[in-house]
Formats: sequence, C-alpha cells, structure tokens
Amino acid sequence: MARKKPDKKRVHFSMLRDYRAADLITLANAGAGMAAVLVMMSYLTTAESWRVYLALALIPVALVFDIADGRVARRRGEHSPFGQELDSLADIVSFGVAPAALGYGLGLRAGLDIVILIFFVACGISRLARYNVTASQLADDSGKVKYFEGTPIPSSLLLVALLALCFHFDRTGEQLALGKVDIAGLGFHPFALLFFANGCAMISKTLKIPKL
Repeated sequence: MARKKPDKKRVHFSMLRDYRAADLITLANAGAGMAAVLVMMSYLTTAESWRVYLALALIPVALVFDIADGRVARRRGEHSPFGQELDSLADIVSFGVAPAALGYGLGLRAGLDIVILIFFVACGISRLARYNVTASQLADDSGKVKYFEGTPIPSSLLLVALLALCFHFDRTGEQLALGKVDIAGLGFHPFALLFFANGCAMISKTLKIPKL
C-alpha cells in the first residue's frame, strides 16, 4: 500500500516569496497613491501648501511605477493573472481614489460634488474590471491588446493637473474655479463635472483608445 505523502508545511507570509519584481513595482504604485490620500488628509488638519504639492506630485510618481511594472514584466517574461489583477487594484487607488481625495480636499465637498466623486471612483472600478475580463478578447494573435475600450484610468492625471493649477492660483475651497451653485438645496461646483465626464469616458464602449 502506497504511503500518503505528508502535506506541505505552510509558512506564514509565504505569499510574499512568490512576488516577482514587476509585482513589487506595482505595489509601489499603490503605495504612492495611498500616500497621496494620506498627505491630502493631513492638509485638512494642517493647511500647509507643501502637503498639497506633495500629494499632487505623488500621482505622477504612481504613473511612473505603473508604466515600469509592465515593462519589467515584459522584459522578464513575468506576465501572470495575479500581476494583472494586482495592477488593476493598484490603479484604482492611485488614479481613482487619490484624485477623488484631492478633489475633495481642494473644495469639492458639496452634496452633489460628493455624489459625483463616488460616481467617478465607481466608473474607474468598472472600467478596470471590464478590461480584465475582455483583454483576451481584444488581444491580437501575439496576445497584445491594441486598444482600450474607454479611456484608461490614468487619464485622471488630467484632473490632477487642473487641480494643481487651481491650487497654484489660489482657486480652491470657496473660490474653486467655475464657482458654486445650489441645485435643489444641494451645493454643487461645476468643476465636479470634469470628474463626471472623465468617469463617463472610462466606461464608454464606443471610445477606442490605441494602446501604445
């Protein structure tokens, strides 16, 4: 009678040993995005300009990591479903939650503003989930995806750039660019429509953006 092989001993934190170089860079992307959120939160309690500039700068840093992880994965032949999912989770923090936190911190705090910011983040989550599901269908014979359906979530850097201009010219808070209006008793900043438009563009199925 064959002897049953003993179960392999599980080691705490063994998952960390399976991370590849590209995965660690992806985690750095998420770290930069989360740092931007925390720095922006600190600005709300201690209104020092350098905190906002640091939060704004961390988003492009996250983009650098986002680009680098893909290049490292291709160079080392380390593409994996785990890496793809990890990349999407990191992107929603850095290019979804963090820009929304920046918008809130710099003045988008009225009732309808908050609804739009939540909509924007939800669109980012939906866009990344759809990409993960449809990437294999959109890929050519070599496995490369030629285009995105809807704008990629890093397009939110345009919003971050506009927020940076608003802060530089002291057009934040009650003086936020484009002013403020009341709709049905709820405050609303027209600037929030830029987040709404970006969210709609991300979930569009008709927009096809070539992937470089």
